[in-house]
Amino acid sequence: MDKFPTIPRRIVTGIKNGKSAVVTDQQIDNVSEHFPGLIISDIWATDSMPVVLNKSVVVENTAFPQTPAGGTYFRYVSIPPDKDLGIDTGQSRTAHPLFHQTDTIDYIIIAQGEIYLLLEEAEVRLKAGDIVIQQATNHAWSNRSNEPCIQLAVLISAAAKV
Repeated sequence: MDKFPTIPRRIVTGIKNGKSAVVTDQQIDNVSEHFPGLIISDIWATDSMPVVLNKSVVVENTAFPQTPAGGTYFRYVSIPPDKDLGIDTGQSRTAHPLFHQTDTIDYIIIAQGEIYLLLEEAEVRLKAGDIVIQQATNHAWSNRSNEPCIQLAVLISAAAKV
């Protein structure tokens, strides 16, 4: 399998002259490193349900996702090994500096590599092909391998925490 690129390419389709067509085809320019080697690209966002197709929503590329209320968020993340981020994997799970929580249901696919999903009461080792359905839980990602882990995530605004 080919490795994922550091900067993803986004193809957006739509309607031109009454026919389905490619609206844009380009490398993403919304890419940042909030921590050395932690590459985040916020691919697309919406701010309503149902989605208004001819409206684009610009979101600030932040270390922790900011899903628009009532909307969705699509994110590409390349997570380097913890040691490259200076994170001590010997510390307790909840002491991980990247623990966070969002008011969303998240559909996360591990596309490349491996990573641990850290929760307050558990941790789960994930590898390429694994899928996580995360329901507004406090969590962090711990990459204990020697290679980056690529995740693709769709976050959907949720009404209430579990």
